[in-house]
Amino acid sequence: MRKLLPFVVDALLVVVFCAIGRRSHDEAVLTGLLRTVWPFATGLIAGWLVVVALRWRAAAGDITALWPAGVVIWACTLTGGMLLRVVGGQGTAVSFVLVAGVVLAVFLLGWRAVYKAVR
Repeated sequence: MRKLLPFVVDALLVVVFCAIGRRSHDEAVLTGLLRTVWPFATGLIAGWLVVVALRWRAAAGDITALWPAGVVIWACTLTGGMLLRVVGGQGTAVSFVLVAGVVLAVFLLGWRAVYKAVR
């Protein structure tokens, strides 16, 4: 249960990121959301697997830690998402990569920073 809630938070934030992106480009949010989410969700899962497999930080890994867990999860989500977008024939313009990197950092690292600050 300790790892499930942070994963759910990360996953929801990735979905929110994709929904905001679709909405900002006047694309149908619900009907095309899965097409936009799957590359980033796969990258997110990969990041989680890396962190858990390497058992970074305390026993079984402190998944709420900003470093290294949060940074690795963010990097895998962004990199994996962009690579899978290329494989899937979706766009990866430089401006999109930059915006996605910043927004995903604010989302995936931001909640961890706030959590640690209030904890």
